[in-house]
Amino acid sequence: MKILKFLLIIFITISSAVKADLNKNLINELQKGGKLIFIRHAYAPGGGDPDNFDINDCATQRNLSDIGRVQSQKIGNFFEENKISIGKVYSSEWCRCKETASIAFKKYETKNFLNSFFSAEFSNNRKKQVMDFDKFIRNWDKDQNLVFVTHYVVISEILNYAPSSGEIVISDKSLKVIDTLEIEY
Repeated sequence: MKILKFLLIIFITISSAVKADLNKNLINELQKGGKLIFIRHAYAPGGGDPDNFDINDCATQRNLSDIGRVQSQKIGNFFEENKISIGKVYSSEWCRCKETASIAFKKYETKNFLNSFFSAEFSNNRKKQVMDFDKFIRNWDKDQNLVFVTHYVVISEILNYAPSSGEIVISDKSLKVIDTLEIEY
């Protein structure tokens, strides 16, 4: 039993050190600039949007919970505490993305190519949104980090990665995922 406890303590110690080194490497990469930073909106209970969804009326949408607002603040704190420079922040037009961007970064612009195409009503937009995103990235000044606050389906389509709520996914200009970081809520 003592050996098992000893091995458990060693495992926890080693894995914590490895995780700290990985985070340090990620922070160093982000501090260099030139990264595309995708953030799935913070925690908003449920899935999809209600039937009466109106993009111009947040009361009709699935929105952040208090937990999601705290998570959004933690996202912003991560960038601030690690002195990671951000060129611009872009958000989906959905309220849960705009609120995540507002809490985490204060200033942001909306881009419709970041909008969700999860529901049948918007699914036909997928191909055009991806093409518009690709065109936008081709014109990007790659010296600055860009943040995209968006949805699961958009990140999954562009990066072939399935993010959790509030997860940060970092890629290079060729859309190769460099690393991810889950922000607890």
